[in-house]
Amino acid sequence: MTTQPPVTVRTFTQRLSPTPRGARLARHLALNQLHAWGIPHGCDASDAVALIVAELAANAVTHGRVPGRDFELRLSLGNGSVRVEVTDTRSGPRPPGPGAVREPLPLAESGRGLVLVDTLADRWEVVDREPLGKTVRAEVDVPRRSSRFQLAPQVR
Repeated sequence: MTTQPPVTVRTFTQRLSPTPRGARLARHLALNQLHAWGIPHGCDASDAVALIVAELAANAVTHGRVPGRDFELRLSLGNGSVRVEVTDTRSGPRPPGPGAVREPLPLAESGRGLVLVDTLADRWEVVDREPLGKTVRAEVDVPRRSSRFQLAPQVR
């Protein structure tokens, strides 16, 4: 009988103000956390996660903002992927999910955020949050034993 190695899941969670500054901070925190986990700036996984966080945080600030309520960024690293979760507290119209995102008109000034998420994420979904709100989850696969980087041991 073969034993499976233990699965380590690393997580990072931060609540942020629903402002443009909070959205920018979410992206910076995500990049720094990935780097701390051994996923260096500039690699494909880091770049994809940074763009996904930027778009989802911007959407949370623009479309999910409820005055006095923060949005939440959660990152998880485990099983060969980075999971990004951005949660807001607005229960209004739910954004389209995978397969339902439409390309914006060529001269449209908005509407490209979820198109980018749909393109960059290996998997993603929109789920309801109890009691109010929604969470958009996106996963980006990372190579397990890439020659570009090795996952660093978790520092406690």
